Amino acid sequence: MKHQLILGILSMIKKEIQPDNVKVIVLNEKKDAIFRRVLGSSQNEDEGLDHTAIQKCIEKKQPVNIYGGCGLAGWRYPENSSKNILCLPFIIEGKPVGVLYLDRNDSSCPFTLQDLELLIVLSKPIQWVLKNGKEYREASGAVGLAGSLLKGRSEALNRIITLIDRVKDCETPVFICGESGTGKELVARAIHQRGARQNGKFVAVNCGALPEHLLESELFGYVRGAFTGALRNKPGLIEEANDGTFFLDEIGDLPLFLQAKLLRLLQEKEIRRIGANRVLTVNGRFISATNKDIEREVECGNFRKDLYYRLKIITIEIPPLRERKEDLFFLLDHFLERYCEDLKRERLYFSPGALELLMDYSWPGNVRELQNEIQRCLVLTGEDGLIKEEYLSPKINPGAVKSSKSKFGFYQARAEFEKRFLSQALARWNYSRAKTAEDVGLSRQGLFKLIKKYRIDANVGRKTGNQKKR
Repeated sequence: MKHQLILGILSMIKKEIQPDNVKVIVLNEKKDAIFRRVLGSSQNEDEGLDHTAIQKCIEKKQPVNIYGGCGLAGWRYPENSSKNILCLPFIIEGKPVGVLYLDRNDSSCPFTLQDLELLIVLSKPIQWVLKNGKEYREASGAVGLAGSLLKGRSEALNRIITLIDRVKDCETPVFICGESGTGKELVARAIHQRGARQNGKFVAVNCGALPEHLLESELFGYVRGAFTGALRNKPGLIEEANDGTFFLDEIGDLPLFLQAKLLRLLQEKEIRRIGANRVLTVNGRFISATNKDIEREVECGNFRKDLYYRLKIITIEIPPLRERKEDLFFLLDHFLERYCEDLKRERLYFSPGALELLMDYSWPGNVRELQNEIQRCLVLTGEDGLIKEEYLSPKINPGAVKSSKSKFGFYQARAEFEKRFLSQALARWNYSRAKTAEDVGLSRQGLFKLIKKYRIDANVGRKTGNQKKR
C-alpha cells in the first residue's frame, strides 16, 4: 500500500478540517484491524477510539457524526461522550472494508456538514489505494451483507426467512399478505429460487393488471376456434409454470367465476383450456398474494370461502416498512449500491439530516416507495457525493428543511455566549481573574481553562490600568 500517499492525505485532512486526530482503519472479515495510520495529538492507534461509532458506521454503511455524545436519531455513545467524532466508511464493491475516523476533544466545536462534504472528497484517493492494495484483498471477503432485499436485522424479517426455508421444498400452496410495495413477489421468488423447483419457470400474474375478459384466456389458455380471433391453440400461463412455480398476485381481485376454476386446479391439479373438451394435468407450485383484507372480502361475498381455506394453509405475513425500521439501512444501502452502479456514479452517502428524515418517515408505499425515492435523489444530487435534505421529496421533507453548513448551531451559540459572558465579567472586575472566578461561580483553574479555550485576552484591563498609573 502507498503509505506515503495516505499520510499525505491525512495531513491535508488535518489541515483543512482541523481534527485533533485523524485515523485510517482497515478491517478484515472478522472486523479485526489489519492496517492503521494515525496523524494527530495521539499517535497511539487505539487510544480514544469510539468503537461503538465505528461499529455503527460499518453496519449502516453511512457516515456517523457524534457531537457531545449524541448521534443520529438520538443514539448515545458511552465511550468518549465529551468528544466530537466524524466517521466515514470505505465502501468497495458494496462491502465496508474500513473507516476514516476523525475526533475533536473540544466538545464546543462539532464537525459540520461542510466538514463531511470535504472529507468525502479528500477520502477518494485513500479509497483508490485501498481498492488496489493487498489490504483490500485481505479484507474484501468479509464485512457487510449481501445485496439482497431479504436481508436485515428485524425479527419480522428473520421470521419470514425462516418460513421460506421451511416451505421451499413442499408442494403446499403458500399465501403471502402485506401492504402494497412490501415485497410479496420478492418472497415468492425466494421460495422458488431456493426450493426444489428452481430449475423450472417462475410465472407471475397480477390479477388487477389484466381486464377480466382477458384474464381467463391468459391463465388457462384456449384452443383454435374457441372465440373470434382464436386462430391457433395457445397454452395458458398456468401451463407455462409446469414443473415450476405459478405466482398469482393480488388474488383478491380475481373474479368469482375464475375463483371456481382456480379451486379445481388446486384440488385436482387439472385445467381445461377455453373451448377444449379434455382436461390437462399440470404440476406447478402455487403461490398467491394480496394486499387486501381477504377475510373481510370473504364476509362481503367477494371471495369464495372454500378457496380461502384452500389457499391459506401456509401464510407469510410481511409487515410494512414502518414496523421494521431496523431494515431501512440495509435497503438504503442496497438501492444506493444498485443505482449508483446503473448511473455509473461513485458511491454516495446521505447527510445526517437527510438520514433522520428518512428514518422518521412512515413509508406508506413501503419498499417500492423507498426504491423510487432513492432513484429520485441520485438524479438530483450533485458531484459532492452527499444526498442532502433538500433533495428529498416534499412528503418526506414537508418543512422544506435545507442543509446548513453548520447543523449544530446550539453548540456554537453556547460557545459564543460563554465567551461573551466571560469577557464582560472580566471587564467588570478590571480583569482580576480571582474576583471574576468568584463572581461567576468558577474555580480559578476552571476560569483559566475557559480563557485559554476561547482565546480571551485577559491582560487588556491590566495594561490599561498600568498606563493610567504612569
